[in-house]
Amino acid sequence: MIKFLEKETILNTLKPLYGERSIWVFENIEKLLKKYTSKIQDEEIPLSEKDVILITYGDNVQKKGQSHLKTLKEFVDTFCTPEINSTHILPFYPYTSDDGFSVEDYFKVDKNLGTWKDISSLAESSYLMFDAVVNHMSKSSQWFQSFLAEEKGFENFFIAVNPKEDLSKVVRPRALPLLTPFNTKKGDLKHIWTTFSEDQVDLNYADPEVFIAVLEVLLFYVSKGAKFIRLDAIAFLWKTIGTNCIHLTETHSIIKLYKKIIGELTPNLVFITETNVPHEENISYFGNGFDEADMVYNFTLSPLLVYSIMKEDVTTLIKWAQSLTFPSNKVCFFNFTASHDGVGVRPLQNIIPDEEINLLAKRAEKHGGQVSYKNNEDGSQSPYELNCNYMDLLSAQTDTDDVRVKKMMLTQTVMLAFPGIPGIYFHSLVGSRNYYKGVEDSGIKRRINREKLNFDSLQKELTTSTTLRNKIYSTYKKLLKIRTQEKAFHPFGKTSYTSTNNNKIFIIKRTHENEVIFTIFNFSNSTVKMNALVPNAINLLNENKVMSATWELSPFQFYWLKEQ
Repeated sequence: MIKFLEKETILNTLKPLYGERSIWVFENIEKLLKKYTSKIQDEEIPLSEKDVILITYGDNVQKKGQSHLKTLKEFVDTFCTPEINSTHILPFYPYTSDDGFSVEDYFKVDKNLGTWKDISSLAESSYLMFDAVVNHMSKSSQWFQSFLAEEKGFENFFIAVNPKEDLSKVVRPRALPLLTPFNTKKGDLKHIWTTFSEDQVDLNYADPEVFIAVLEVLLFYVSKGAKFIRLDAIAFLWKTIGTNCIHLTETHSIIKLYKKIIGELTPNLVFITETNVPHEENISYFGNGFDEADMVYNFTLSPLLVYSIMKEDVTTLIKWAQSLTFPSNKVCFFNFTASHDGVGVRPLQNIIPDEEINLLAKRAEKHGGQVSYKNNEDGSQSPYELNCNYMDLLSAQTDTDDVRVKKMMLTQTVMLAFPGIPGIYFHSLVGSRNYYKGVEDSGIKRRINREKLNFDSLQKELTTSTTLRNKIYSTYKKLLKIRTQEKAFHPFGKTSYTSTNNNKIFIIKRTHENEVIFTIFNFSNSTVKMNALVPNAINLLNENKVMSATWELSPFQFYWLKEQ
């Protein structure tokens, strides 16, 4: 089943985690691999410039009389493929809160969305990304109810802590209590670790039973067609009282183990870690470039692009971009600007001063959004997330639609030009704005960017040339058609970054297999001229030849120029 050398490697990693129970864990790993061998395809499909991922809820687009997942497939087939070849369906399992991120049952599809058959149908035309929300799960889950009942095998599935323990060092992503009281079925009071909310109880990975149970969840997802698995909130996985309980060595070990074990069955799974933390901490999940995450969410890019638009200056952007290195040519970023969450600002720590982060927070509020805060160790609070539609965060409420489109698509083309795989949030693709009603009705700040749309109404807007949605969508599709045909945009291709014109212009040079593309971006509200970088080029956006000695860019304009 597992080669001897790899067996020893796995056992050596298991022993610091599970001690004398390591052999039991290994034996159960073998049982699961045997169970799933025939259910998982081992064909390797390498990543390329053709990989682009739509990020969406299963019910972002709806049609009366049809399951939401069927409608999603209709949207993907009509408006995404072939340029967007993959779909990240945000948690589509039964849940009790947090818009899907408090999972009741990892093995079922939420009946309000559809069925596993619908998932399989979507997989026929699109690669799929599944969420593994395995740091925590719903307090209503059978696993947690079995824990409260002290059923055999579940006695230590979750983390009970004496509330008198000093937990002041624990990093808190939310301004909520860390411990939540629950009564067992025997009537005993237990205080359970809840990193994110009282409904989201943290799994206890110090229990080998949890390690095996979650491994089966991951194998099940791969067997159901997941090419990509997003490891949600993975940084908080392992808890050791007396530490900050984030990015612990044991957390990294568990990710490495899961990668290595599933790799025994297929080379075709891409692990993506979701860690909304300062940049240097985030990229630690690349491991040595071969043994941990295949992709890491590029959380810094999104707020840094907003900051650069706000300042009309790319000094900080260029300094950060030039610092980027990868431990191997087998790992890359998952690049995105917007998602179902807000725009995280923690990644900007140590990149821009706190005062500048506060300016971004004020910008979000001025542009119709809100700000979420986190608790700090000293008892203070600081901005954690900007809850604002990305296009609205970039543009003032007084901007014209033309200016909105220019600013929005400038940032999107930067994202598309970065090395790695691009992820495009549904509402960015279709040109949505702040959804105030969602916040007002629910009291949940993140709902500002989670509007549900009627398929027929959306289709009409996307196909009507005068609408804002059409202007965003048609520009996006044009860019994607170009990007997916150019080898220079290979996710592991060479990249260099420069700036010019007093740091108003940001330049990304992409190279792969002797093909060279210069992507050039004017972050200012002024027309600028720059010296040509090459004597002969093709403007990929309009297929015109460019042979002039100077290149001119209007406010917020961008070029993609291919060297001839």
